Amino acid sequence: MNTKTFPLSKEQLEKLAAQYPTPFYVYDERAIRDNARRINKAFSVFPSFQAHFAVKALPNPFILKILAGEGFGADCASLPELLLADMSNMKGEKSMFTSNETPASEYVKARELGAVINLDDFTHIEFLEKTAGIPELVSCRYNPGPLKEGNAIIGTPEEAKYGFTREQIIEGYKLLRDKGAKRFGLHTMVASNELNPDYHIETGRLLFELAVEIKEKTGIAMEFVNLGGGAGIPYRPEQDPIDYDYVAKGIKKAYDEVIVPAGLDPMGMHMEWARIVTGPYGWLVARAIHRKSIYREYIGLDASMADLMRPGMYGAYHHMTVSGKENAPAAETYDVVGSLCENNDKFAVQRKLPKIDIGDLIVIHDAGAHGRAMGFNYNGKLRCGEILLRSDGSALMVRRPETVEDYFATLDLEALKKFNP
Repeated sequence: MNTKTFPLSKEQLEKLAAQYPTPFYVYDERAIRDNARRINKAFSVFPSFQAHFAVKALPNPFILKILAGEGFGADCASLPELLLADMSNMKGEKSMFTSNETPASEYVKARELGAVINLDDFTHIEFLEKTAGIPELVSCRYNPGPLKEGNAIIGTPEEAKYGFTREQIIEGYKLLRDKGAKRFGLHTMVASNELNPDYHIETGRLLFELAVEIKEKTGIAMEFVNLGGGAGIPYRPEQDPIDYDYVAKGIKKAYDEVIVPAGLDPMGMHMEWARIVTGPYGWLVARAIHRKSIYREYIGLDASMADLMRPGMYGAYHHMTVSGKENAPAAETYDVVGSLCENNDKFAVQRKLPKIDIGDLIVIHDAGAHGRAMGFNYNGKLRCGEILLRSDGSALMVRRPETVEDYFATLDLEALKKFNP
């Protein structure tokens, strides 16, 4: 069981909303820092440990710079993410570039920035050599296929488009060595939002066993293994959070049983956690602006699925509280919705909540990862801004809301005036 909290009182939130009109995201710097330190402390049981925050989850350089200050690097999947990491002091080998179907220009930029390139397919070895050259340090992504179960979000590994097969990855390392690579990493990513801690421990053992097999068959010793991301958070109050110490000790036990006897110690341990790092410490704040009574009771917000798509996209649960009514009885049942011309634009369906009055501020919890990052402009909706609550109690807008001018910025309006179809 976990308690859903919000760092601002009703009075404080109303004051913030008077300065920055809703909807907006709020992030808690102190909580993010404290959480990053807990992760680093738990995994300090390894000879070396490097966390890479998956930029896709929260691509804001202010947040990335906070995490860089706590020793985190970045996991990047595109050119803009590489640039975000670089401007946030996640430089060089602190960043891993794990992309798929990658354009040549992005490999070139990754090499220029010194990021660790993590190849997704056997054919990309030759492609990388021709376009950017083979770096001294290179990693490969492993897809275990039927050897490992996936989960509902990322799918089963044998149906996923990512990674090398076991046979391909062994041949891939041989080829990379022959083409001049001297240092090697091994990576996998097999789940998303997985709360079972033993799943992550089993993934560690799977990679360790593969590292030993690669050493036996090729003579190549891995400099590090990267367990990827996928650690879940308890979106529902009745769920329990992952115990970092339990996971770290379980993976270390597997390391001691597999890596040490094989003579591969010391080997670096890398991970790409993101949701678990910032997810619980970000909230979408919106205001109730309409109430509709037909076959159900509806509360309409000034936010929409364009601001937070997870509930509408795959029915994900996000806890919701009414500011100032946190302890009031949940006596009403609502569908809480946005204004898109799509019926799946719903933040909550038949949710029991306190009575909501027009003007109430609604706090949507656990939105600090895969929230604003997945926003879009369908229906001409403008994406909302982001506010950082600093450790000293001040508030800083770290991304302004979009404007109509932003929406039209990529159109050639001068050519439109002359256009005569």
